[in-house]
Amino acid sequence: MILLQVPAADSTAAAASTEQSLQLFDLVVKGGWVMIPIAFLLLATIYLMIERYILIRSQTRIDDGFIDNIKDMVLQGNIKSAESFCRNQKTAAGRILEKGIGRIGSPIKEIESTMETIGQIEISRLERNLGYLGIIAGIAPMLGFIGTISGIIRIFYNISLSDNISVGIIAGGLYEKMITSGSGLIVGVIAYCAYHLLNMMIEKFTLKMEINAFEFMEVLQKPTELARMR
Repeated sequence: MILLQVPAADSTAAAASTEQSLQLFDLVVKGGWVMIPIAFLLLATIYLMIERYILIRSQTRIDDGFIDNIKDMVLQGNIKSAESFCRNQKTAAGRILEKGIGRIGSPIKEIESTMETIGQIEISRLERNLGYLGIIAGIAPMLGFIGTISGIIRIFYNISLSDNISVGIIAGGLYEKMITSGSGLIVGVIAYCAYHLLNMMIEKFTLKMEINAFEFMEVLQKPTELARMR
């Protein structure tokens, strides 16, 4: 008897789970046509979030001892080795310092200007497409509210036609349309969090890069070392 009861319990749980998933799917469908653009915005958010995170994570990587190795090479006069070392990093920091090393021998202001320009270009590359996440964070909740409002309008229009005010009709139609508001808010929150978290990663890299650039320029400003490199 016990063995017979266990499969029965499992089948009951499976049926309940299937029924619940079907109910959730039905609720999403009942949200109406507004759920289509909200679903598209959700997919776009996930894609942008993952694509930007992978890119920013790989491009802002600065190995321990990176700037120390460059400083040692420059102090030893191995300018070509320092350039090659930066180039092999294949990161934003490597490209910025590579341009600065390539300008060694030029006035300090020119080296600083070159590194600042390259730094702005690299930051722009990291921030590319982040603006779309900010747009989605604002549009998704609006689409949800539009779906809810259109649903409420339809409910009262049907009531005016049938001349029958029923709490069940109003509540049933209203909670179905509130699905769009909830979905829009969820997508908006995800996009909002992703936008600011990715920007925080870029800001952290910017601060670290400014520190490394300052240490690099300090080496170039030493009179004895400048004389040797010239």
